[in-house]
Amino acid sequence: MVKTVSKSAVRTAATKKPTARAVVAAKPRRPKQRIAISHYRDEDFQTSGLRAYAQYRDLGIAAASHGLAQAHVIRLIGPCNPTEVSKLHFHDVEFQMIYVLKGWVKTYMEGQGETLMRQGSCWTQPPRIKHLILDYSDECELLEVILPAEFRTVELAG
Repeated sequence: MVKTVSKSAVRTAATKKPTARAVVAAKPRRPKQRIAISHYRDEDFQTSGLRAYAQYRDLGIAAASHGLAQAHVIRLIGPCNPTEVSKLHFHDVEFQMIYVLKGWVKTYMEGQGETLMRQGSCWTQPPRIKHLILDYSDECELLEVILPAEFRTVELAG
């Protein structure tokens, strides 16, 4: 006995989803990001940042992104004192990018060695890379972007 099947039954069978489904972990939802606008004001530079020899101007990215990222302008206070600034350390981050806005900075990064970064230079520092500042110009300003906004810095003996 031959059973005939209508064309619509074939289409329905072809488009049906399989009954056994793979379980996919749901990606955690982050709160909706908002716009962050930060206009330059000299009084926004604060000395309450990570380093005593620097002033930091928060750009509002951490609050706008609910901690996804942080961005700030770092103004290094001259003259450079190598005994104060040249401390080997790393940051427990997922991403870090630095762009030289003004002046120059001489850095050391593990695996890269010493590098002189001038106005317009940009670099990334992979997660947990050991690095330090060797020297900088009196009017050095850097833009730094870090993920996540909250992170740990570890100073190494050395």
